[in-house]
Amino acid sequence: MKHKQNTKRLPLAILAIAAQLVGLLPSGAAERDIFGYEAQRTSPDSVTKIVFIGDAGTHGPPGNHEFVAAFVLMARALHDAYPNVHAVVHSSNNWPKDFSHADAIIVGLNHGERAGKDAAIGQAAKRGAGFMAVHFGVEVNAGVAGQNYLNWMGGYFETGWSVNPWWVPEFKSFPDHPTARGLKPFTLRDEWYYHMRFTKDMKGVTPIFSAVPPMSTVRKEKSARGGNPDVYKAVSEGKPQHMAWAYDRPDGGRGFGFTGMHLHSCHANDSFRTCLLNGAAWVAKLRIPKDGVSSKTPSETDLKAQIEEAIAVVKSGK
Repeated sequence: MKHKQNTKRLPLAILAIAAQLVGLLPSGAAERDIFGYEAQRTSPDSVTKIVFIGDAGTHGPPGNHEFVAAFVLMARALHDAYPNVHAVVHSSNNWPKDFSHADAIIVGLNHGERAGKDAAIGQAAKRGAGFMAVHFGVEVNAGVAGQNYLNWMGGYFETGWSVNPWWVPEFKSFPDHPTARGLKPFTLRDEWYYHMRFTKDMKGVTPIFSAVPPMSTVRKEKSARGGNPDVYKAVSEGKPQHMAWAYDRPDGGRGFGFTGMHLHSCHANDSFRTCLLNGAAWVAKLRIPKDGVSSKTPSETDLKAQIEEAIAVVKSGK
């Protein structure tokens, strides 16, 4: 007597291969490890490849500048939302040397100068790869790195021009742009940088998060990150400042800047997290659903586990 085989007992790898053979999953997307660098590099062109680089160092107590932890969250959320995406996460201790396969490069660093001067990132951007920077990763020095950031994502934090206060902006409305899909008005305390150095006349730049900061967030006296006469005047006149923006490059590539994310706990806010995921998907030229890239709201336990995993990742040399 023949018995029906219980496919639940088959190894997951065999089921994944079978799914590929019948066309249920795109080739190369069945086994996606966010630390599977070689598997990503050698996956077929049908797979969209996103490379995250998070700073190995944090900033203060746990929960601050947790860029690796944030990218672990984002990479897995993108995998859940897109079966044809393979995202990998590097710490800055394991900086990639080759971006020739990358469809998008996303950095969260304790100062973005290294990324801004990376020739391999420049080559990837030149052939059309998307570029996105988050929080301290949006800051580079004026000059070579600053010009590269303008070319790659339309704006950057310039020391002596931009400011980095802690405050609670009110994000009341959003533009009709793919990266704004699914966003709802919200307020959230974080270190929100503003008064970025943008392209001339904001050409190609679409502000996504904008608000008018209170005067308490800026000083008239010039300092590295606390204020200067230009930003003081802009705020005193009630001019909205932009904390996240999308950039359509003249060459057809895309860039996205996001100045918040000092606190890892901010990911528990659905609009905050959705904007980040929308930005990552958009620079990689993925289709964004009408309600934005879906993801699970992380619990405090989830956020803590991501930080613990990030610590282990950095220690392992990944």
